[in-house]
Parts: sequence; structure tokens; C-alpha cells
Amino acid sequence: MTEPTTTPPTAVPLEPAPAPLVRVVLADDQPLVRTALRMVMTDTPDLVVVGEAANGAEAVRLVEETGADVVVMDLRMPGTDGIEATRLVTSGPTGARVVVLTTFDDDDHVYGALHAGASGFLVKDMALDDILAAVRIVASGDALIAPGVTRRLIKEFTDRPRQRPDRPRRGTEGITDREREVLTLVGRGLSNTEIAAELHISIATAKTYLTRLLAKLDARDRVHLVIIAYEAGLVSAA
Repeated sequence: MTEPTTTPPTAVPLEPAPAPLVRVVLADDQPLVRTALRMVMTDTPDLVVVGEAANGAEAVRLVEETGADVVVMDLRMPGTDGIEATRLVTSGPTGARVVVLTTFDDDDHVYGALHAGASGFLVKDMALDDILAAVRIVASGDALIAPGVTRRLIKEFTDRPRQRPDRPRRGTEGITDREREVLTLVGRGLSNTEIAAELHISIATAKTYLTRLLAKLDARDRVHLVIIAYEAGLVSAA
């Protein structure tokens, strides 16, 4: 008797999992800015605007009410400003993260926002696609700090007289000489690729050093490492 032939099952390709939805609160006292961001996010399947605020107090309230993942935060707003709102959001129980969106050239408060817990900052003349990419990066748990802007930020603050010249520099005890080199380059605003090229190491090794620094210095993200490098005196205007 002839054995019946069987046709092997055909593999059915799996559909890629949709990107997780990122809930966003827009905080800016300029309605046109909020409108532009809302319109572009409306056409983006993985981002949804769950609230708009014209000042910091409204932003904090909306985060608590909506469970937003990310706040796109202006700094200069009436009432509760963006720095205080950032501190309240990042120290709260929601786990929301903050991306500062500001006019850097005339804003003296970016450094304060980073201290308050912002996971990144952007300038308002950036392309909208870059702003959307930053929101996704911050929502994923990473931080975004544009190298060119970082260098300007460091120069801005190292050019100024210290407000508290007697304040001790932040210590970096417990890290190796190589890790201190990497921290210095992070503070200068170099990307992982640029760090790898500067130190003649692989990008994977640069990432490993970064991970170690985050753990050893109890830093929340790359932005926090920039602040630590500045406070430790590892970067200068030069």
C-alpha cells in the first residue's frame, strides 16, 4: 500500500508587534507650539497627546490624572515654571519623564531643569521629526542630550563665575582612570560612536563603560552623567 503523502506545514510570518503607545502631555504657554506638536503627533501611531498645559501646575496635574509617560516641557511659563514642574513630575509616583523644549539662546534655566530631573532637552528650532524621536527615546528609559547643545551648555556655565565658589566638587571616587576618561567625554557631549573613536575602542565597549558609570555614580541617565562631569570639574569651556 502506498503511503499517503503529507505536505509540511507552511510557516506563517508573524506580524511585527506594534510599538507601545507613548502618552504625552504638552506643557507650553504658547498655544501655537502646542498645536504644532499635537498635530504632528496625531499623525504618529505610537504617540498620543493626553493633555495640554499652559503652565507647570497644570502639567503636574495632568500627569497625575492621565498617567502620561512623557512631558514635553517648556521652561518659561507663568506661575509654576518648567523647572519646578519638572522636579514635581520626576519626583512623583507616576514615573513620567520630562523632555525640556526651550529657546536655549535666551534661557538661563536649562541647567536647573537637568538638576530637577529632566531626561533631555531640545531647542525649539529643531525639526519636528527630531522632537518626536526624542520623545520616543526618553519614553524608552534613555536620555537625549544633543552633543552640540551639550557643548554650548557646558560652555555657558563654565564661563560664568561660580555662584558658590567654596562648594566642593562632586567626587568620582570608585571609578577607574578609563571610566573617568569616558565620563569626561560624555560631559563634553560626545556620542558613544565619538567616544569609541576618541579612545580607539569599540562602540560596544564604550556602551559598557557608560553602563558602569551609571551604576557606580548612581546616575539616572546620560544627562545626569553630564551634570556629574561638570560638577566634578572634568569639563571646561576649553
